Amino acid sequence: MLRRRLDDSPVASVKLASGCDRRCSFCAIPAFRGSFLSRRPSDVLNETRWLAEQGVREVMLVSENNTSYGKDLGDIRLLETLLPELAAIEGLDRIRVSYLQPAEMRPGLIKALTSTPGVVPYFDLSFQHSAPDVLRRMRRFGDTDRFLGLLDEIRTQAPAAGARSNFIVGFPGETEADLAELERFITNARLDAIGIFGYSDEEGTEAETYQGKLSEEVVAERVAKITRLAEEMTAQRAAERIGDRITVLVESIDEEEGVIGRADHQAPETDGCTTLLGIPDGVRVGDLVEAVVVASEGVDLVAEAVGAEVDA
Repeated sequence: MLRRRLDDSPVASVKLASGCDRRCSFCAIPAFRGSFLSRRPSDVLNETRWLAEQGVREVMLVSENNTSYGKDLGDIRLLETLLPELAAIEGLDRIRVSYLQPAEMRPGLIKALTSTPGVVPYFDLSFQHSAPDVLRRMRRFGDTDRFLGLLDEIRTQAPAAGARSNFIVGFPGETEADLAELERFITNARLDAIGIFGYSDEEGTEAETYQGKLSEEVVAERVAKITRLAEEMTAQRAAERIGDRITVLVESIDEEEGVIGRADHQAPETDGCTTLLGIPDGVRVGDLVEAVVVASEGVDLVAEAVGAEVDA
């Protein structure tokens, strides 16, 4: 039985899978949610159709690791097949995919996310760090240059693609050189949104047993340092978008705050938003508005509706 919607937001999440097969040393999700289990494509499609019938205009696909979708069903490329079917559902304007594992990104998935009509070119990449020694202790893969190469590959196909990530600072054994490597990555990655978290033990994880724990004071200092850098770089990335033409999904209309929405590169709740100027009469929540970015405020944008004349 399909759930009953508890709000009238034009955006809703649809779960692709549950659990996780990865064994990151800092994460307890596999212990309490079990192995990765994909939902059947027909179930995902039926729920999405129902949401579209209820007025939803953007669906965000969620799970612990969307890049693994379909592997337990015998088809690791099932997401590439599913995306066009979801995007074709009547009434939907945007499909967004969250939480992608960098180590599992493949050319076909990048192409599907950057070239499928109705699917926004948005990459929520779980980097967590970029220093190779730290990543190995995390039981993860990659390094700064490989991650930058992945972002370059994405932007070659979709120059305006959105990209966000989260990072753990102060992981056991993290050195000043490791921190500098993370700074190098964040400085060059041109991410639209960044979450910074200080490491703390999670009960039952491998990392809980690690030696080389940093003091709370050191972790806090490093979090503050990387947070300042992240805020600077995401603000710079937003400023780079001034002059770009964007499509904004209207999410709220308020006499004081004005008309607020999100562009393709802005996910709900986690990323910035866009304030629209010069909106024509009759625009409602759930509408898509073509606009040109005229200013930025941190990660947020200010955009003028195409064809509007707005006083400076």
